[in-house]
This record gives sequence, structure tokens and C-alpha cells, in this order.
Amino acid sequence: MDRHVTVGGRWLRVAVRPGTDPDRPPLLLCNGIGTDLTKLEKFVDALDPAIEVVRFDPPGVGGSPVPPLPYPFPLLARLVGRMLTTLGYHRFDVLGVSWGGGLAQQLAVQNPRRCRRLVLVATATGWTMVPAAPRVLLRMATARRHQDIGYARAIAGEVYGGRLRAHPELVAELAGPTSGRGYAYQLAAGLGWTSLPFLPLLRQPTLVLAGADDPIIPLANARVMARLIPDARLHVYPDGHLGLLTMTDELASAVAGFLDS
Repeated sequence: MDRHVTVGGRWLRVAVRPGTDPDRPPLLLCNGIGTDLTKLEKFVDALDPAIEVVRFDPPGVGGSPVPPLPYPFPLLARLVGRMLTTLGYHRFDVLGVSWGGGLAQQLAVQNPRRCRRLVLVATATGWTMVPAAPRVLLRMATARRHQDIGYARAIAGEVYGGRLRAHPELVAELAGPTSGRGYAYQLAAGLGWTSLPFLPLLRQPTLVLAGADDPIIPLANARVMARLIPDARLHVYPDGHLGLLTMTDELASAVAGFLDS
């Protein structure tokens, strides 16, 4: 059920799927750039029902109003930590996808005692990452792929790789209203940000999930993160950037198994 919570003077849209095991911490999901909390509904449905799942829209995305000024990742991580406190969660696990993976890394380093486990999906280390091809980066510079379904289908294989190369119609699952200013603020959040200096300091057990054919986040990035994080394991799946949507059951099982291990 969707609801709004007020944190630091901001409204954030939040959705909580109750879990059947009240003794385990919830799993916080951090979405990719330009996508609201509804886009991972299929993944949430496939997760073990024992796991309580918390989703939210960052400022300027979906049902969360656009803030007056851009925000950096450390400030957003602090806001999200306060959101979890408002919801009554002292400890949590976190899964971040793509842009949300940067936020998840920042949350883990800022909350070493609260964050129990970390899952990084199709993500990288910020501006120090092994970059995508220039043409792919150009496609990512605007929110058009979220706003124009015809355009999204035309570029789906080139940008997302994996099963989208043969089935570009699957990109429709990401379509929806996206604020241009909110998208720009999300881009700005990562400007100059990198996790490289603090990855060796992370003590959370970490699962790094990466697609073998991901044009946005080349596989080399996952290998770098898995080597630098002291307690990390790497799982490479045979798909592209949208593995959580195209290999939902397999990856939901992998995530649940890791959280239970």
C-alpha cells in the first residue's frame, strides 16, 4: 500500500509490503534513475514473502515532489535513513539498482550498524567507473526513454542489452511520467561522486549482481566492486541491465538466498 511520509520537511511516497517473519530486517529497494517505486512490483511479488520490502520515490520522482534544489548522494542517504527511522525500522538490508546502487553504497557506508546486508545490481562506483560507450551515455542523458515508448523500443537493445535485444517491447514496463527536472536532479546527485575510496571500508556482506551483456554498466565494474568490498560475492547472470525485470524469478531467488545465508 502506498503512503506518504514527511521527512526533513519533504514528502516521500513509500510502499511497504509486510513480511511474514517479523524478526528479520526489511529490504529497502533503491530504484534506477527516472523510475518510480511501481517499476519493481514484479520483483517484489517474486521475493520470499517472509521478507518485508520497503520502496520509495526519491525527491522529484513518481509521487515525491521535486525539491527546490539538487541533492548529493550523502544528503539523500541521510534523508532515506531518517525515512526508515520514521517508519520504525532500526536495522535494514538494502538493494540498489543502477543509479540506486550508488545510493545503496552510500547508505551502507553511512549506516555501518544499521545496514545489515547490501545487494548491488547492475551498478558501479560513480564517476570512476568503467564507462559505457559514448552513444549509450548520450541516450542516458535525458528522460526521453521513459517518456516516449516508441523511442524507448527503438533504443532498447542498444541501451539495455540482454533479452531486450530480441524483445524490445519489454521496455514498456519502464514507461511512465517522468519529471525532466527530477531526472536532472538525479543526474546531478552523482556528479563528482565515487565509492572507490570507501568500498574497502564496507563490512556488510555484499552480493554483486551483474549482467553479462549490460551496455550501461560494463561487467568490469562489478568485478572491481567485488574485489574491493571485503565480504563480497559476485553473481553474473546471462542477461542485460534490466535483469530484475527479465530474469525476475531467478534473481529474486538469488537475493532471498543471500539475505538468508
